Amino acid sequence: MSNPVLTAVEERAEEIAGAAASNERLGRLDDRAAKVLRETGVIKMLQPARYGGAEAHPAEFAETVMKVASHDGSTGWVAGIVGVHPWEMAMADPRVQEEIWGENTDTWIASPYAPLGVLKPVDGGYVFNGHWQFSSGTDHCDWIFLGAFMGDEEGDVAQPPVAYHVILPRSDYEIVEDSWDVVGLRGTGSKDVIVKDAFVPSYRVIPFSTMLDGSAPRDAGLENPTYHVPFTTAFPLGITSAVIGICEGALAHHMAYQQKRVQITGTKIKDDPYVLFAIGEAAAEIHASRVALLDNVSRIYDKVAAGVEIGFEERAVSRRTQVAAAWRAVRAMDEIVARSGGNGLRMDNPIQRFWRDGHMGMVHAIHVPGAVFHVSALTELGIEPPPGPMRSMI
Repeated sequence: MSNPVLTAVEERAEEIAGAAASNERLGRLDDRAAKVLRETGVIKMLQPARYGGAEAHPAEFAETVMKVASHDGSTGWVAGIVGVHPWEMAMADPRVQEEIWGENTDTWIASPYAPLGVLKPVDGGYVFNGHWQFSSGTDHCDWIFLGAFMGDEEGDVAQPPVAYHVILPRSDYEIVEDSWDVVGLRGTGSKDVIVKDAFVPSYRVIPFSTMLDGSAPRDAGLENPTYHVPFTTAFPLGITSAVIGICEGALAHHMAYQQKRVQITGTKIKDDPYVLFAIGEAAAEIHASRVALLDNVSRIYDKVAAGVEIGFEERAVSRRTQVAAAWRAVRAMDEIVARSGGNGLRMDNPIQRFWRDGHMGMVHAIHVPGAVFHVSALTELGIEPPPGPMRSMI
């Protein structure tokens, strides 16, 4: 597959890598890094064609995110998360699509999707309140998706809880400065956001159930198979791609650093069979993670393109593949870093930043293996998984 965005990213690799230290220092993407993402078209890869998007194959999107992340983890992370939001926006009401992209097709949309807000029904829509963490890339975004539960007339969560995605303009939410102080992915600027008594018209609210059951793209009349890939395959794709790309970046810097390195024993790395074996094994594991992730989404894409509905069991296996790929890559990166020596972890050596970024990315909620592995095993045993939180990421 031809991927012109990937080619454009490769041509500007030095710019992406060159902004990494500034991203960390600022606690958000440097304007230069954001400019590269805009000009190469990464964020518009999954955007509808009628608004200047590429409607790309999701595997192409994943490969591009990996490449960006291999040059700088924070820039890759923002590319993966902010870049997947146009995919969902394609399924939203045409009125809100026009509000966002009608005048500027380069408008970015932030998130998070965690249902930490409450919608209170009123005439014509809802009054919305909540406080969310982890809004990656939010300083460069002018709209946002926020997760919520439906409330009752008093504003309390209605029972049983029903989840929604709520779309708001920048004027309706507050970004909390100094709320992002973490060990890795510091340049993502994944800050808190707060909403206080914002009015949200009904057409800017999406029932999360329509994303999970696949009815949202059907109801929107979308024909491109990209939009029929299940939400729980598509949304994690950008995040896991970034983590794998980060591990590829750590490997690349490690290899460059080791070429002339001499250990304190006087042994050159190129003459140490034990280190060479470990490096080779780790490189194979990182590559296996890449292949597994790309194969998984390509297989799902091919099925939906053929009109096959992806059931719960297959979604569970797909999520297992994604989670396992992230863990495999980060474990391999640990083997690399453990053989980089003390100088490999100096703050002026990029290896340590990729290491921190990779571990920060792995602790994202979509990479928690417990419930995903448990549920995938149950479904393959022919046992119906229990309802509730165990199914929430599938």
